[in-house]
Amino acid sequence: MTAPFRIGFVLFPNLTQLDFTGPLQVLCRLPGAEVHLAAKTPDPVSTDAALTIPPTVTFAACPPLDLICVPGGFGVDDAMRDAETIAFVRRQAAGAQYVTSVCTGAFILGAAGLLKGRRATTHWAYHGELPALGAIPVKARVVRDGNLFTGGGVTAGIDFAFTLMAEIAGRDYAEAVQLGLEYDPAPPADSGSPEKAPAAARAAMDARFAPRLAAFRKALAEVKV
Repeated sequence: MTAPFRIGFVLFPNLTQLDFTGPLQVLCRLPGAEVHLAAKTPDPVSTDAALTIPPTVTFAACPPLDLICVPGGFGVDDAMRDAETIAFVRRQAAGAQYVTSVCTGAFILGAAGLLKGRRATTHWAYHGELPALGAIPVKARVVRDGNLFTGGGVTAGIDFAFTLMAEIAGRDYAEAVQLGLEYDPAPPADSGSPEKAPAAARAAMDARFAPRLAAFRKALAEVKV
């Protein structure tokens, strides 16, 4: 890889901050990394966790990217129907070495026509919706299909970022960064996937996501690929 290696995160209102900040914390450590936080306007972008993010560049002014990353969040409903956002993603993806997403950011890639016939993953609650945009759903934390890398829900973005780092800079480099960040997960409960979660936890999350999925499916039906 040659410097600078331009990494661009696509920002939109009401994104999930960890979808963005988890991969950012890892990928900014790539050799020669030049990070761009791209949004429609220079105004701060809201997230789901009080944090607001100031873009570093607008879509119009963003240079060609080597790696484009699209986070997810409830704001995906609007972003995947926003012509300017989709045009930016499509334009940058055409020249990027790596086209990537975390969580429901996959649906923004899909709305740009970038998932047709490609293997992909997303948050478990939305996994069954991937075929609507032509994707081939794969139940895994990180999925690669050529230059397309997709990560599962939220915290999977960290595993996703280290997978990319190993691909771009080599396994030894990625392992050193992992040590530096002390990424050594040891959760107090083993309930982070539908297959392992207790029935009560799964029922609670199914109930929480039910109205969200209804709204999401309504928005998804309006996407024309």
